[in-house]
Amino acid sequence: MAEKRVLWGKKLPQVYKKLDEIDHILAGHLDVKLLELVKLRASVLNGCAFCVDLHTHKALGEGESQQRLFLVSTWYEAGERFTERERAALALTDEMTELGGTGVSDQAYEEAAEHFDETELAALMSAIAMINLYNRLAVTSQLHPKER
Repeated sequence: MAEKRVLWGKKLPQVYKKLDEIDHILAGHLDVKLLELVKLRASVLNGCAFCVDLHTHKALGEGESQQRLFLVSTWYEAGERFTERERAALALTDEMTELGGTGVSDQAYEEAAEHFDETELAALMSAIAMINLYNRLAVTSQLHPKER
């Protein structure tokens, strides 16, 4: 049986604090519901149960509907349950999360650029990168959802 894994945020609280500061800066440039949808989608793709749980509850607290949260995993099939702006953000999230060998397509980038000004787009890209970092740290540390 493997030993309990290091909880990075406990061992490097100054790093966690700086990342949290960055999150607050980004939140000042984007709608909080949109941010939670993006964070939830990346967390689903990365298989991070801790972050799926966390961002589902945060989104509910912001007034997001259960139906839309259930549909984040299949947003591309959910029709008009998501706005064009949200769909563009989710498409960019998918491509930035699953870079593979092709990177981010011009189509996904240009679609996002149509719906977000340059500052918002920079914030969106940064938020997607941040949640991917958090997902990777949580999965590696084997963080599990809290009992609610």
